[in-house]
Amino acid sequence: MSTMEAAFGLILHWNVLATIMAAALFGLFVGAIPGLTATMAIALLVPVTFFMDPVPAVGAMVACSAMAIFAGDIPGTLLRIPGTPASAAYTNEAFRMTQKGEAERALGANLLFSAVGGLFGTLVLMFTAPWLAEIALKFSSFEYFWMALLGLTCAAFIGASAPVKGLISLLIGLFVATIGLNNPAGVPRFAFGNANLMGGIDFISAMIGLFAVSEVLRTVAGGARQAPMVQASIGNLFRGWGRLLKTYWRQQLRGNILGTAIGVLPGSGADIAAWVSYAISRRFSKTPEKFGTGHLEGIVESTSANNSSLAGAWVPALVFGIPGDSITAVVIGVLYVKGLNPGPTLFLTDPQTIYAVFLIFILANLIMIPFGWGTIKLAKQILRVPSKMLMPIILAFCIVGAFATNNTVFNVSVMLVFGVLGFVMEENEIPIAPCILGIVLGPMLEQNFVTSMIKADGSFLGFFERPIAASLGVVTLLIWSWSLASYLLARQRSPHAADVQAAGRGPTKP
Repeated sequence: MSTMEAAFGLILHWNVLATIMAAALFGLFVGAIPGLTATMAIALLVPVTFFMDPVPAVGAMVACSAMAIFAGDIPGTLLRIPGTPASAAYTNEAFRMTQKGEAERALGANLLFSAVGGLFGTLVLMFTAPWLAEIALKFSSFEYFWMALLGLTCAAFIGASAPVKGLISLLIGLFVATIGLNNPAGVPRFAFGNANLMGGIDFISAMIGLFAVSEVLRTVAGGARQAPMVQASIGNLFRGWGRLLKTYWRQQLRGNILGTAIGVLPGSGADIAAWVSYAISRRFSKTPEKFGTGHLEGIVESTSANNSSLAGAWVPALVFGIPGDSITAVVIGVLYVKGLNPGPTLFLTDPQTIYAVFLIFILANLIMIPFGWGTIKLAKQILRVPSKMLMPIILAFCIVGAFATNNTVFNVSVMLVFGVLGFVMEENEIPIAPCILGIVLGPMLEQNFVTSMIKADGSFLGFFERPIAASLGVVTLLIWSWSLASYLLARQRSPHAADVQAAGRGPTKP
């Protein structure tokens, strides 16, 4: 039996298909509620996967994330409130179309190009991941150290709008990763004599707190707000799909390629892909003056990019065990729990499971069209769910999920502490994603650094003696140098601007 036949055999079971469908519906619901992110949907789903086999567990993650990213477009188009950060880039553009009575055209384009973008990213994943896995088999601790550092660097400096705040978030995550005995020396660190902290901070509890509990706290602090819909009835979503594909094929292809490339870059994600694609679409448009007035061109390119980036983010996750975004950071934890340790050997020891994941990606993007159509038609009811009813239910799911990881109340305390931490971080505009990546990649970074130093007999030159390691090292150092140079230039310009402004006002009176 071939690998592909075995993969089909793994997913063609009623329980697997039913799990995928249920997770898809859950992702659509969470994504359509303003403020609830795709990562939060995955975080809430994690405790349920503890009771599943590996294939349905991973399949639920894939279907849920794909649907949540698309569903975020619905409140953005109808209410001007993005359902997920990945939809924020073109929310204003889509809402302008709704104001002109073209909501069905905007939502139809979102649905079509979300599905096409997801399929494109899946094809790239299917063809590049096995090839990269062969290369990754030649990796040693030197290459893995640089890969982990590159992922953290991208998260802090490229994936964050404010690099300094991204670095602060990253350092918080790396600090959390050092707690406990799980280090190369096996020495207790920052446990303060607490037996529960000896085992380290439970990643699932911390993640649920950072993403879900922080959102509950933010909603409580800000109060529930209900926004009226400008266009209450939605027409035929499928009208003009052929013309859209013919008119915007360049934007779709460019968004797909760029989104997948950004997804492969560790530490990025769908929201960054959407913003970059929207900016590029406006830059190369023949009618840039139409952007911001309800123009479909930017919507097509951005929605293609954020969905294709989802599959792209799985490339470093499966091949190197390095998350491409916050969603795959959560998925990697689930893979470890299920005994599917991500890395190149997974393609040798369990190839049928890998190809089953590929097939689930294809299935999720195909069922997105009928499921998405139904969700858009029900949007009027979904968007009217009051926050005061929704948030207590979410908090209850969080508590159950944190407790279920290893049946201890201590993990609920961890969840609540990280919920407050996440709330404080976002109130001060410090991104959460670098913190999560720091928690995930911190042990990998430290383990491979210590191993490499032992191999190199304490010499740092050993990190540059192998060709691949040297290339990764140079790229990482260049990103650090560029970020530092940009920061210093900005510091130099600020005093100069202040002097010019003071000179313009003239001498001050005593």
